[in-house]
Amino acid sequence: MSRGKPLPTLFLSHGSPMHALEPGAVRAVWEDLARALPRPKALLIASAHWETNLPMLTGNAKPETIHDFYGFPQPLYQIQYPASGAPEIGAHALALLKNAGFTAAIDGCRGLDHGAWSPLLHMYPDADVPVLQVSVQTELGPKHHLALGRALAPLAHEGILLIGSGHMTHNLRERRDGPPAAYAREFQSWVKQKIDEHDFDALADYRSLTPHGIRAHPTDEHFLPLFVALGAAGENYRANRLYGGIEMGALAMDAYQFDPA
Repeated sequence: MSRGKPLPTLFLSHGSPMHALEPGAVRAVWEDLARALPRPKALLIASAHWETNLPMLTGNAKPETIHDFYGFPQPLYQIQYPASGAPEIGAHALALLKNAGFTAAIDGCRGLDHGAWSPLLHMYPDADVPVLQVSVQTELGPKHHLALGRALAPLAHEGILLIGSGHMTHNLRERRDGPPAAYAREFQSWVKQKIDEHDFDALADYRSLTPHGIRAHPTDEHFLPLFVALGAAGENYRANRLYGGIEMGALAMDAYQFDPA
């Protein structure tokens, strides 16, 4: 595949599944972002909602829309996002991972979970850009996902937009009405500082280096897509935080764009 000017990589906090129906303020961010970027050949999304023991890539040419949640209004379960898959790009991404020393595989049946299609409904509402996913390996931690992103970085030179879809904070037990929790704001600020400083080691050790790490993320899976996006952006990226709103008191909806130098 030919190499050109690389696309940026993105980290998006995808929010509740209800963002598909009621996106609120973040809708304009997602829409503006898609309009501002060059039209990608395909989208490769690392979603917090696909966890596996080893890296997996979707190989389904017609991925189904997975409604991977329960207890929501019926209209949400009627949403379909009929984007095509990209098996040939999945095979190429698999080769990149294997060349970097990863044991990885293709899942030919997997569809698109809401970590992918919920923001894409607003970014690419016509579902006319092919989409594939790469899984996260929660037990292997942030440094593994930095390496995963670095292995996939050549795709950004080939017109593939790499997106990490997770959450800046994700403690569902602390959802509530009222103003943003102080700890969530402090965690946002700490992460932004480390991103701006390119301090990957500190970010990877966030659970011990910030008093709010475990509170912000009782489990890792919603933070790990950030590391895939950072790894794919290269060492000298320019970071731009596009959005920093907090919903339901404790769910930070940060969106970042990382432009390769």
